[in-house]
Amino acid sequence: MSTKLRNKKGKNSVIWVLMGLMVAGLGGYGVTNFGASIGSIGSVGEREVDLRDYARALNQEISAMSAQIGLPLTFAQAQELGLTDRVRAQLFATAALEDEADQRGLSVGDGEVRRVVTSISSFRGLDGSFDREAYKLTLRQQGMTEAEFEERMRAESARGLLQRAVMGASAAPETFVTAVAAWTNETRDFTLAELIASDLDAPVEAPSEEALKAYYEANPDAYTRPETRHITYVWLSPEMVQPTIEIDEATLRAAYDERIDEFVVPEKRLVERLVFANDDEAAAAKARLDAGEVTFEELTAERGLTLADIDLGEMSREDLGEAGEAIFAMAEPGVAGPLPSSLGPALYAMNGILEAQETTFEQARDMLLPELTIDRARRAILEQSEGIADVLAGGETLEQVAESMKMELGQIDFSSETQDGIAAYAEFRDAAGAATAEDFPQLVELDDGGVFALRLDGIDPPAVRPLDEVREAVAADWTRAETQKRLLEKGAEIQAALDNGATLSALGLVTTHYAGFARSGHLADLPAEIATRAFRLDAGKSAVIDASARVFVVQVDAVHAAAPEEAAAVAEAMRPRVAQSVAGDVIDLFITAIETEKGITVDQAAINAVHAQMQ
Repeated sequence: MSTKLRNKKGKNSVIWVLMGLMVAGLGGYGVTNFGASIGSIGSVGEREVDLRDYARALNQEISAMSAQIGLPLTFAQAQELGLTDRVRAQLFATAALEDEADQRGLSVGDGEVRRVVTSISSFRGLDGSFDREAYKLTLRQQGMTEAEFEERMRAESARGLLQRAVMGASAAPETFVTAVAAWTNETRDFTLAELIASDLDAPVEAPSEEALKAYYEANPDAYTRPETRHITYVWLSPEMVQPTIEIDEATLRAAYDERIDEFVVPEKRLVERLVFANDDEAAAAKARLDAGEVTFEELTAERGLTLADIDLGEMSREDLGEAGEAIFAMAEPGVAGPLPSSLGPALYAMNGILEAQETTFEQARDMLLPELTIDRARRAILEQSEGIADVLAGGETLEQVAESMKMELGQIDFSSETQDGIAAYAEFRDAAGAATAEDFPQLVELDDGGVFALRLDGIDPPAVRPLDEVREAVAADWTRAETQKRLLEKGAEIQAALDNGATLSALGLVTTHYAGFARSGHLADLPAEIATRAFRLDAGKSAVIDASARVFVVQVDAVHAAAPEEAAAVAEAMRPRVAQSVAGDVIDLFITAIETEKGITVDQAAINAVHAQMQ
């Protein structure tokens, strides 16, 4: 299927030209500076494809793609993505239609051209009306005359006439629409059974030595030890330094006082506030509320608000200002008021009481102490880091650094499977994986404030583990594979019985029946392949499904045609989309035909000139 004009629906030559006029900095790409000897990048029949149009359209396409991905797109990247080929195909398609319109004598009058030109926002003045001076200036900046631009508008309008005539002759095939609608709304009744190990006639025996060895040799990747790196490291963590940190009582007390709002929380109320214009309105609303004529929520709705709009959340007595005393005097939820607020008289709904909470200094001490010591430890490591980096740079070995700087010295056999100890840190894993034997140890900071440095001592390449080392895993894998194989064989036996007239529910299996299951339906916790296969089967047919290491047998009990009214509704919704798709295919085929008939010439030198100025 051709996609010459369908990759960017609506982005015809008019849009390309107009957008080109408005793109800031276009001159930087040298759009109007290709020399008088180069005017086009090729032609279709008698219609040339203007070189400047190609530059403008390509610049617009690159800008649009950059905006879409959120990053500036280089010209080389645009070429890799095929944007240059796509823009050329669109421009040559447009030229083919315009040349065909010329040959068929299609045109529009001056009045239509005038209407198009004066409707373009770029040519309007501050008062919103067409401004001829702005029109001339904009065209001059782009190296175009009024006559050239208006001729383009005339050609564009004529092309549109031809394009609409071709596309307007197409319609959605009714047989296709009704068939797809019926297919979409068709439902199935089916019965499903999952085969498990207990459904086998006999348990799977333990594998023999020969079977175990054969399976091991057939699946070496499963038992291959990953590359192992032998690494020596020095490490200093906040937890290592923490025991050396002492915090005096004054510091603890200061930390407590600084976070007093966290430890001493005053009593609060859950409050909603509905403000009125004056005291009389507020009093009248409260009277209606007290008389049971209306609820607080209904009063709120009468003001065009919701309870969420007037919710104040958790409020202390001080937060509520002058209304605080009255609201905090309430022993249970209710509505108080009218009471003053910063916005005017209001009714306050008190919905809950949050008791005051106080954590004493003695209670908070055990929480504050470890927090403060670990923070001090991090700062101590930060202060010590420069010295550690200096001795490493001075050529001391990790062993010497560990002793002089009181760091932990360790060794680890590191692989992609290692996650314990220092290997739990992503920074260490990254450094260990990238290290080479030629690297000098460098200090690296960890996300918890610790630091480390490492040395690569050697590398063991990937290797298949000996059978004795993985015997237990091989036995378990063989058992799973053999069980799966026998379940599939059992499934084939069951399917043969079903083909001979048996029903799945009568074979003593645990089954689930699904009635009226829709094509778009979902089977919770089951592979999607089950529903897909069920809708490929005719009534009475069955299938064995091997999916996600599980074995199922499905039997379709009945196929229900779509209800006429449902199929009709789906067809009605589909018809415009199908018609649009058919129309697009028709215009693509039409363009391909006229391009073939008229012939296309391409000036690669001109194209290269545009590309050179955009790089």
